[in-house]
Amino acid sequence: MNKIMAVALNLHDHNTYDGVWHNQRERQTRFKHNLPYKAEAYAHQSDVLNPSDYRLNDEFTKEYFKKPDDGVLAFTYTYGGVRMSKPELLEGVLKGHDEIFDWQPKKLWDHYYKDGIYFIDHHQSHAAYAFINSGFEQSDKLAIDGIGNRYRCCFFDKDDVMTDLSDVLPIGWLWNHMSNLTGFGTLGAGKLMGLSAYGKRNDYFYEIFETILAGPITEKKQEKFEEYIDLKRYRKQDLAHTLQIFTMDKIREFVYPLKTSENLCVAGGVSYNGYMNEEFTKTWENVYVPPAVGDEGQACGAYQHADYVLNGNKHIVSTYAGKEYEWNPGIDEGWEWGYEELFWDHLDVKEIAQQIADGKIIGWFQGKSESGNRALGNRSILADPRNPNIKNIINSTVKNREDFRPFAPAVMEEHYQDYFDTNQPSPYMSRIMKVTSPKIPGVTHIDGTARIQTVSIDQNVRFWNIINEFYKITGVPMLLNTSFNSQEPIVEMPWHALRTFKETAIDTLVINDWMLVKKVSHDGWG
Repeated sequence: MNKIMAVALNLHDHNTYDGVWHNQRERQTRFKHNLPYKAEAYAHQSDVLNPSDYRLNDEFTKEYFKKPDDGVLAFTYTYGGVRMSKPELLEGVLKGHDEIFDWQPKKLWDHYYKDGIYFIDHHQSHAAYAFINSGFEQSDKLAIDGIGNRYRCCFFDKDDVMTDLSDVLPIGWLWNHMSNLTGFGTLGAGKLMGLSAYGKRNDYFYEIFETILAGPITEKKQEKFEEYIDLKRYRKQDLAHTLQIFTMDKIREFVYPLKTSENLCVAGGVSYNGYMNEEFTKTWENVYVPPAVGDEGQACGAYQHADYVLNGNKHIVSTYAGKEYEWNPGIDEGWEWGYEELFWDHLDVKEIAQQIADGKIIGWFQGKSESGNRALGNRSILADPRNPNIKNIINSTVKNREDFRPFAPAVMEEHYQDYFDTNQPSPYMSRIMKVTSPKIPGVTHIDGTARIQTVSIDQNVRFWNIINEFYKITGVPMLLNTSFNSQEPIVEMPWHALRTFKETAIDTLVINDWMLVKKVSHDGWG
C-alpha cells in the first residue's frame, strides 16, 4: 500500500476533508482568491501531517518533494499555478522531468510515474474527482475549464477513451476573457453568468464569438476581443446573455454526440455554469457535479487518481468533513469586541426559524466545513426566501456585492419538485432551473430561475431540521442560503464568523450549539 501526498498548484479556495486532508492558504489568510500569496493546495492521508496544524508545512513539503521515501507524491498543476509558485517549491519535482509538459494522456487512468513522483494531467484530476465521488460504476466524464495545462476541454467516454475538444470547445477560455473585458476580472465568470439573465441575444456578439473561435485557439486572439467588441455601443448584459446561448449551442454540437452512458460526471471551472449543468439532465439520466468542481478540487482529484491506480482504492471524500471547532461564549478568541448590546443562549432551532420568518438574517456556523466554495449549510447566511426585497438587503448590508447577483434556495429534498422544474436533485448548488412557484421571490432570479440546493436529512440533519422548522411556521420548505462571508473567503474559524457578524447586518449568529443575538437590530431592520 502506497502512502500518497497530492499537491495542486492553482489560485482557488480550498478546504479540508475526512481521511484526505486538503488545505489552501486562502481560508486562513482571509484574502479573496489568494492572489498575494503562493497558491499551493495539499491533499494527503491524515497521518502524514497533523490535521490540527493549519499552517502549511513548507519544510516538510519540500523534503517530501525531494525524496518521498515512505510514499508517493501525486502532482498536478495549471500554467497559472506554476507561475505563482516559488521556484524552490518545484525544485526536485520538475527537475529532470520536463517531459511532463509534453505528456499527452490517452485514457482517464493513464499516468506518468518516475522516481516516486506520480504526474497527473490537470483534466484527468478533474475527471477522477468527479467520477470517483459519484459512486458510478461507469460514466461519461467531461472536464471543462479555462486554462488547465495543455488542454481546455476533454471528454472521456464510459471506457475512458479521451476526445480532446480543446480547439472546438474552448468555452472556459472565452468566458475568462469576456469576464476580463467586462471588468469582472479573470475569476469573475460567475458574475458574468448572473448578469446574463438581464440581457437578450445579440447577433453581433454571437458572430464575433464564432469568428474568434474559428481555428486553433492562441492567446494572441485575446487582442481581437478589444478590437472587435464595442461595449460602449452594446450592453454588457447582452454580451453575457449571448455568451450563455453560444455556450449551450456549442455543448450540444460537440459534447452530446459523444454520449456513451446514461451517467455523466462534470468537473472543471466551467461546470460552475448551472444553466449548462441543468441542460445536461435532459440528455443524461444521472448527472453528477461534485462540490469542489473547479481547481479547488484538484489536489483531491490527484490524490484519488493516484490512490486508485496505485492502491486500487476508490476513496470518496465527504462533502462535510472539514476541520471542526469548539466554541462557547466563554472562549476569549474574538470576544473582546465590545458587544455590549448582545445576548447569547443555547441554540433553539425553533427560535431561529421564527427569527428568519420575522425577517432576520442569520449567520449559521456548524460543525465541519464544506468542501469547495459553495456554502452547503455549515458556513451559511440564512434568510426568508419569501421576502421580495431580501436580495437587495443582503447584497447591500451583508455581502457588499453587485445588486444583480442572486441567492440560492436550500430546499428539503422531499419538496423540490413542488417549486422547481427539474427531474434530479441538486445537493451541491450545481444546477439552475426554472422556478414554478410565486411564493419565493427572494431566491428567484430576474429570468425566473434559481440555483437550488436540495437538502436531505441524511446529508445534513441539523440543516434539514432548521429548514423543516421554517416549513412548519410558513408552509415553505426552504431557506435562502448564501455563503457566510463579505468580500472575503468563506468563514472557516469561529473568530472569522464573529468578525463578519460584527461588521455586517447579520442579526443573529449561530455557532454550533450557541446563538448570539444583537439586542438592537441594524438600521432598517426594526
